[in-house]
Amino acid sequence: VQLVESGGGLVQAGGSLRLSCATSGFRFDDYAIGWFRQAPGKEREGLAYIGLSDGDTYYEDSVKGRFAISSDNAKRTVYLQMNSLKPEDTARYYCAASSVFIASVEAYDYWGQGTQVTVSS
Repeated sequence: VQLVESGGGLVQAGGSLRLSCATSGFRFDDYAIGWFRQAPGKEREGLAYIGLSDGDTYYEDSVKGRFAISSDNAKRTVYLQMNSLKPEDTARYYCAASSVFIASVEAYDYWGQGTQVTVSS
């Protein structure tokens, strides 16, 4: 199983970024993908999740209404559209795969290397 994130960078507050998570090595429809982030000195937190078989989504309150998760099954890629970014969104962002559609960091077995997002004020 391989997950590769891309799309991070430096953006001003109020701006937008779209992160991508390219996947390989597993039966796509059998998994869920979650997006997570970790800022220095803080625990890793879940943001948004998508069930790849049916497209069900779930968002944590911290990003509801600002972030949107989606998938392109033909490309085996999951996206995280991030709008109205704030300096407190600065973190390293990760995607991860789980065989269960669940909002829990511990349930995700396979992780990418992450992509850095920095939001300037």
